Amino acid sequence: MISRRSFLQTTGTAATLAGVARGKTLPAVGVQLYTLRSVLPGNPVDTLRAIDAIGYREIEGTQGLFEKTMPALEGTKLRPVSIHIDSKIVTQDSGDGLSRALDSFKKAGFRFVVFPYLPPAERGGLDVIKRLAVTLNGAAERCRAAGMRFCYHNHAFEFEPMGGTTPLQTLMENTDPKLVALEMDLFWVSVAGQDPVEMLARYTGRVPLVHIKDKAQGTPNRFNEGVDKAAFKEVGAGVFDWPKILRAAEAAKVEHYFVEQDQTPGDPIASLRQSYAFVSKVNY
Repeated sequence: MISRRSFLQTTGTAATLAGVARGKTLPAVGVQLYTLRSVLPGNPVDTLRAIDAIGYREIEGTQGLFEKTMPALEGTKLRPVSIHIDSKIVTQDSGDGLSRALDSFKKAGFRFVVFPYLPPAERGGLDVIKRLAVTLNGAAERCRAAGMRFCYHNHAFEFEPMGGTTPLQTLMENTDPKLVALEMDLFWVSVAGQDPVEMLARYTGRVPLVHIKDKAQGTPNRFNEGVDKAAFKEVGAGVFDWPKILRAAEAAKVEHYFVEQDQTPGDPIASLRQSYAFVSKVNY
């Protein structure tokens, strides 16, 4: 006969194991094609087929690789989701270039357009950021009219303290939340000394896209992009607590997750394969 205490211990253990078994994994994982910039232009078909074979199902393109990418998607299961636009088309173009780009992206099936980077020469104080916010609102309105959503992608400089606030907070406060969302790059959030979990919670509902990569132990905090190449690690090979981050991302209503490896020690496809092996199975 099994005792009542043994029964409760046994069933309690079973319930715990069942709870673990019910944990979630990401339903789909994407790739930011910037990771493949050294190999994709020379062999787009085989490169994208390799990404497809790994198990990735979504892509985030770049405008510079757009012409090479789209024909090579044929015959793969990869879906175009978002694309990084040339920042100068937003900040310096008279209008026709942006209109043509948006039309091409829409026809190709992209649903998000991302402003990827504000070059150092165009940065400054908070007044510069406020003027940028006006520009982004205008571009985002045109993006919405074309049937797509507009996002801003962060690096580390946006978190530098200025006048009791930061450039990112200023940008978010001066852009229309119905027009301008945020693609949060969790690596750069951490490089700037911020907690990705806390930052996701702060902008809940405004972060449909995230970039996932890992960070090497001991990477110093800074407010620019001048990190060592070795600071970039495959997902699961660095310091981030991914179950905690992914739970926070789900709570923040993130819709799409893109692995991006800014720098790889060798073959970028091998790097993406390693990241996928972890991120496709991590339980949160």
